[in-house]
Amino acid sequence: MESTTFVERLLEFGLTRQEAAIYQCLLGEGKTTGYEVAKLIGISRSNAYNSLASLTEKGGAYLVEEGTTRKYVPVPLREFCKNHIRMLEESRNWLIAHLPNEKSSAEGYITIEGARHILDKMKNLLGQAENRVYISCTRNYLLLFVRELEDLVSARKKVVIITDRPVHLANVKVYLGEDRGMQIGLITDSKYVLTGEYGEGSLNTCLYSGQKNFVELYKRALGNEIKLLALREENKES
Repeated sequence: MESTTFVERLLEFGLTRQEAAIYQCLLGEGKTTGYEVAKLIGISRSNAYNSLASLTEKGGAYLVEEGTTRKYVPVPLREFCKNHIRMLEESRNWLIAHLPNEKSSAEGYITIEGARHILDKMKNLLGQAENRVYISCTRNYLLLFVRELEDLVSARKKVVIITDRPVHLANVKVYLGEDRGMQIGLITDSKYVLTGEYGEGSLNTCLYSGQKNFVELYKRALGNEIKLLALREENKES
């Protein structure tokens, strides 16, 4: 399982599955010939040599000539990752500097599907919040963006959470409600809303919008729930 996960992670660094498997093999074996790689991975020699050449071009291996023998050594994993991230940052900076003029358009209603895309959108919204955020979700989901919440608190921005189990975050107002299940909701600066389901399988669809009427409607619903939960807390204390 760990071996499979290792290869899956390497795919995110621009390697094909076969290149990732070969890179993992090189990391474990050290200096190796293409013939040895083919035997260890269980692929043909031609595929092994082609993938090794491609892996070398992508910065994952070095070619070492030892007489008439060609061997390959892996670029250290941390170095490989750092080089790839540096290249992406340079590309990002170039793209931002050469961004074409965008036509302004009114915020609509956007459907976001897939756990990864939903989580990315939530983290981006939290990172861009200027004053306050309201979050509604099960406590387990909060663990997915603890760093973003801590950054908000450090920047003295208001954070209000409605969840189903106790949460210990300094300078964060937490209201305990019913089981949230797979439902998530987020409002930032009373300008943007993300709401829907986040979970396994097909239950990964959220609606994102900056439409004023929709934001106000969702904000009112969340505000009413907070009032009820606050009254419940007062009754418990009295």
